[in-house]
Amino acid sequence: MPIYTAPVKDSLFILNDVLDIGRYSNLPGFANASPDVIEAILGEMGKFSAEVLAPLNRVGDEHGCKRADDGSVTAPPGFKQAYDQFCAAGWPTLTSPEEFGGQGLPHVIGTAIGEYVLSANQAFEMFQGLTAGAIASLLVKANDELKQIYVPNMVSGKWTGTMNLTEPHCGTDLGLLKTKAEPNPDGSYAITGTKIFISSGEHDLSDNIIHLVLAKIAGAPDNVKGISLFVVPKFLVNDDGSLGARNTLSCGALEKKMGIHGNPTCVMNYDGATGWLVGEPEKGLAAMFIMMNAARLGVGLQGLAQGEVAYQNAAAYAKDRRQGRALKPEDREDGAKADNLLVHPDVRRMLLEARAWNEAARALALWGSLQVDLSHSSPDEHERELADDLLGLLTPVIKSYLTDKGFAAAVSAQQVFGGHGYIREHGMEQFVRDARITQIYEGTNGVQAMDLVGRKLPKDNGRAVRAFFDLVGKDIAEAKAAGDPAGVAAALEPALADLQAATMWLAQNGMADPYNAGAGAYSYQDLMGLTAFGWMWLKMAAAARRGLDSGSGDKSFYQTKLDLADFYAKRELSGSNALRKKVEAGAETVMRVPEEAF
Repeated sequence: MPIYTAPVKDSLFILNDVLDIGRYSNLPGFANASPDVIEAILGEMGKFSAEVLAPLNRVGDEHGCKRADDGSVTAPPGFKQAYDQFCAAGWPTLTSPEEFGGQGLPHVIGTAIGEYVLSANQAFEMFQGLTAGAIASLLVKANDELKQIYVPNMVSGKWTGTMNLTEPHCGTDLGLLKTKAEPNPDGSYAITGTKIFISSGEHDLSDNIIHLVLAKIAGAPDNVKGISLFVVPKFLVNDDGSLGARNTLSCGALEKKMGIHGNPTCVMNYDGATGWLVGEPEKGLAAMFIMMNAARLGVGLQGLAQGEVAYQNAAAYAKDRRQGRALKPEDREDGAKADNLLVHPDVRRMLLEARAWNEAARALALWGSLQVDLSHSSPDEHERELADDLLGLLTPVIKSYLTDKGFAAAVSAQQVFGGHGYIREHGMEQFVRDARITQIYEGTNGVQAMDLVGRKLPKDNGRAVRAFFDLVGKDIAEAKAAGDPAGVAAALEPALADLQAATMWLAQNGMADPYNAGAGAYSYQDLMGLTAFGWMWLKMAAAARRGLDSGSGDKSFYQTKLDLADFYAKRELSGSNALRKKVEAGAETVMRVPEEAF
């Protein structure tokens, strides 16, 4: 049976020592997030995740969700009881606005505990994972009436939310969608169409499911400019707030999938279902992007979470499993026929790569969440703008790089088990299967790369990327002045130079030939992710050095941080030049092969 322990100590190190969130105590929500409160919250969710959710992970994988002939869907055994406990404890309310029943705590705290839930049971988290994004869209774009009807019950977890974009004939190209919205006399709309790949589209955990649906109003332009957003509940809501008639929508089928079997991926059929316009007509894509961006950050966290739980199991196995002898005779255990796997350098390489990726990913995810808080709450206009710029620039990187590295970490962890990793007994193959979807949904990682290069880099004449370069460069200079703990600055400086050079190359050659941008986008995204991870290790090394110099705290914990920072600096950051060369190779080798040759 797989194991899981929430990395509470590591999360607290990032929140308190690296990000120093205590300095934001003057901002809304942060005043109540004192160090002892944060530690208690993280500890309790770590316990709930390990004791309640993790044991259900295999149950969900093996039993899956069941669809009845009437279209209703039942979650795996134990999920309903766990969800009721989850809501009774108030976990869904943690970061939501107090005016709608939330606790108003910072988003960064929600991200910290979200990782634990996802590591313990990704399929379970997905039942309520998109609800926060749906709430965000409604709070920004919906009128007051819709907010009052839907948001409080979504905040409490009594109702959950979904995102309905994809249709059978169109995925990323939303201009092709066919779902129609016909105006009704009472101001509502009749929604007709089919949506696919809808996570948690139908289930029995919550009393109502609030679908946010993209559709085109009759007469609207037949392209992305004609898309509107609608809120379409599973059950209509009476004037007194009670649930009324069942809406004319249904789950037509459940997809048979590679992983995340414990969460239903639904084909949703809308047959004149009653819905209400969110925001302005034909402005639906902008409204949905609020939810999509939140979802992309959440998917990046999913990648980290699977990499983390896979690593924990592989490290435990490597300590216990005996196979072969140490290469140096003096390191061989006397009287033993075989040594444990940790004597083998290549096993250590796989484990250290996974851990270095995971810890940098955790730091970057929490840093990104802090930018969400600052962009919403900072009283300083410049700080809000900077946070928004950086978040916009790095959202595709957080989504893509964390999921690529999370999947790679899961595969490496599986490899540590050898043949035992390929069978179900140890649970490693489930982590690999569950992690794989993260690179695909909420915009494939290739689409994220094109968003980064095509939209985010040139936005506002490159203001965001220039700010990113300035911040990383400033931290490098400060680290060098402080003696460069773990040597990260010396390795990060040339990596940053490679990223800057690749950026300039794309600016000069991508406009001249768009195929150059397309061919180099993924390598550029990897280069920015590699650099961002290095930046996080620079910050963590500095914090660990301060911890050691203070003479207090866990010395071995700080020293391990410095050792991992050194590992990342020497073995990972050296790859920056190769990625730069891939970007600068251009499109010629990619595009010259004729179509008939494939």
